[in-house]
Amino acid sequence: MLITAPFGRTGHQSSRVIFGAAALGGMSESRAITTLDLAVAAGVNHIDTAASYGASEERLAPWLREHRHEVFLATKTDERTADGARRQLESSLRRMGVDSIDLIQMHNLVEEDEWSLVMSDGGALAALIRARDEGLVRHLGVTGHGLRIPSMHMRSLERFEFDSVLFPFNPSLLRLPEYEHDVRHLREICEARGVAMQTIKSIARRRWDDGPSGHRSWYEPITEPASIATAVRFVLSNDDLFLNTSSDATLLPHILDAAQRTIATPSTVEIDVLIAAEELTPLFDGAALERI
Repeated sequence: MLITAPFGRTGHQSSRVIFGAAALGGMSESRAITTLDLAVAAGVNHIDTAASYGASEERLAPWLREHRHEVFLATKTDERTADGARRQLESSLRRMGVDSIDLIQMHNLVEEDEWSLVMSDGGALAALIRARDEGLVRHLGVTGHGLRIPSMHMRSLERFEFDSVLFPFNPSLLRLPEYEHDVRHLREICEARGVAMQTIKSIARRRWDDGPSGHRSWYEPITEPASIATAVRFVLSNDDLFLNTSSDATLLPHILDAAQRTIATPSTVEIDVLIAAEELTPLFDGAALERI
């Protein structure tokens, strides 16, 4: 079974592997239920979705009717105004068939103009604070992609006491000195404040040569089980980090299997071999390849 850890200061003991429900976006209802049952059987008790993940929230609804009490349920809003965020949150609740959720997150909050709008009096944050006060959500978080996101998260945490953050974490990205420095600083701040840290792109290999259209995930993932195991260890050997699973559900069994084994920190040699064998390339470069 998967090990668990406190999800920051929320009071919830979450599985160190969080089910990334983007994987459900294009699935049939029956396959979605089978996938969720597989995750929970391994010990997953935390689900992360988003309003923009296709039909993901609808696919969760039938399963949640019986299992809502078993999981910490998180979604995201990509609306930046108060009115828009409130409408999207209410839509998410209806789509999932629930009265409340455990965590609402600002989705990919990295652009300067969007950040300023979110934090303004008429911005999304004000609406989500009200929703928390009304009992529609219990906790607030912020997520993002790209090399700038650790510094943006630090900026967000200076403005508001978010309960969680989410950011990319994998060997190729952490070999970039500036990104590694910013991630290390962010982790220090989160650790000191009791902010939960979720990681994404753990098994990212590189961007697709032919673009993301027609693929289960927008980036090309690692598919070889031994390489997946090393990549999973790279994340979970850090006791302060949670790993959100890939949007490619065909890889879920390999990720769950790796996470249930002994999580020893990979050696530098193992990481060098992984990077070379899988030809790992950072998904982001701070310039033309900064956005998804």
